[in-house]
This record gives sequence, C-alpha cells and structure tokens, in this order.
Amino acid sequence: MTERRLMAIHAHPDDESSKGAGMMAKYATSGRVKVVTATGGERGSVLNPALVGDDEILANLSDIRRKEMDAAVKALGIEHSWLGFVDSGLPEGDPLPPLPQGCFALEPMDAVVEALVREIREFRPQVVTTYNEIGGYPHPDHIRVHTASVGAVAAANDPNAYPDAGEPWMVSKVYYDVGFNRDRIEAFHNAIAERTGTSPFADWLANRDYRAPQVSARIHVADYFPQRDAALRAHATQIDPDGFFFFMPRDLEAEVWPWEDFSLAMTTVGHSKAQERDLFERVPGVEPMF
Repeated sequence: MTERRLMAIHAHPDDESSKGAGMMAKYATSGRVKVVTATGGERGSVLNPALVGDDEILANLSDIRRKEMDAAVKALGIEHSWLGFVDSGLPEGDPLPPLPQGCFALEPMDAVVEALVREIREFRPQVVTTYNEIGGYPHPDHIRVHTASVGAVAAANDPNAYPDAGEPWMVSKVYYDVGFNRDRIEAFHNAIAERTGTSPFADWLANRDYRAPQVSARIHVADYFPQRDAALRAHATQIDPDGFFFFMPRDLEAEVWPWEDFSLAMTTVGHSKAQERDLFERVPGVEPMF
C-alpha cells in the first residue's frame, strides 16, 4: 500500500492550528502530513490580551512567531516548511489603505505558484487542503493562498510548467477547510446555552452569517483535541487561552461536533455519493480507513 501524504497550505503561522489541526494530527499517526506556511506573520498583531503591550514581544514578533510555529508542529506531529514571503497585514479603514510594497499579496503570482509547485513535487501529496475563494475570510494573504494553491496543483502535474522545480506530480484531491461555519457554531451555542443558560458564542453569531458550502467530508477528530489544543496554545501571541477557541468544554464538543469539515474542490478520483469520512477515500493504492 502507498503511504498517505497530506499537504495543508496556509497563509500565516497559527492558521494551521485553527483550521484542520485535529485532522492533521490524526493523519500524522498513519502517514505523513506537511504544512506549508506562506508568510512569517510579521505584520500580525498580538491577540492574546495577557501579552498585549509587551515591548519585547513587539520588538521580536517575527522570531517569536517562528518559535511558536515550531512548537505547534511538534504538538501535531507533522512536518513544516516556510515559503518565505512577507505578511501583508490585514488592511483596515474606509477606504482601505494600499498594501505594503513587497508583501505576499503583491508578489508576482508566478513566483508564488512556482514556490508551491516545488513543495508539491518534493512532498508528492495525494491530498491538499487550502482555503476557498474568499480565503475562508477576506484577508489578502488567504485569498492569495487560495489562488496560488489552485494554480500550483494544476501546474505541478504539467511537465512543461516550471521544469526546474522537480518531477511532475498529480494531486488526487483538493479540499477547502470549512470549519468556521454557522452550523457548527450554532450547534456549540445551543448546546452550551442548554447546559449553562448562556452562551459565549452569541456575539459571534450576531455578527456573522456564513454557512459552509456543501460539506463533502467530515473527519472525526475528538481523540485529537489534545494535540489541536496544544498547537493552539503554542501560538501564545495569537491565541487567548480563555478566548473563542476554548469556550467550548471539550467533553461537550466531543458530543455535539466531534468533526472537522471539508469541501471537495478538485478530484481526479471521482466523487462519493455519501459524505466522506476519510480525505483519502478512493485514492489509488491507499488503504481505506473505513
């Protein structure tokens, strides 16, 4: 049988821990998983209230975020590489300010695609996960990751594209992560409100109305909540240990929504009539989990 190999393409350090981390920890126990991170998160803000205003952190944020990423990788038991582009930051205001020169979102698309083609041809994944057309949310780096990932998967299989970037490789399936969707958060909201009489998710639901597209695959990951949570906590500058990602008691989460959800965006191996339980379903040579 062929070894499972999955590649997850992300924009910033910490994205991998908040989007599909349980799935990656699960597959790392039965194959190889690699995260490719486009930027170093250099223009990110400190989002953990306990660390806001720490001048030493602000002065060394780039180095700190790299160390956080190393810790998250170890927590998940996966492999990792940096593409080496520079964080674009999240533009705010009306009108939006221009993006900074030299940032990832302004890099020539050809350069970004070639960098990803190298990664794909070297690692040779059967499955790739990335963001949807709006980047999961409209951050310019997430949108660029979507566009470049789709282009790189196609180019990686083309012997005439980037001939110096390795031997061609055909990815079997591409999925979009759709974990941040209203159905999931509503399930959390209803369950915790029933148990306690109130819900910390009310404000989130009041300000968002994004429902996931067709969920093609639902991966059971409750057994990997500890690895996912350790990876989240590793990104101490970005993740509030008392915040959104930890509102849901894990025993209740395991009962209400023990899955991570994905939408099948591209396949060379056909579609299932039923919702998939394994991202590697129908991939030739890979032993099915079910």
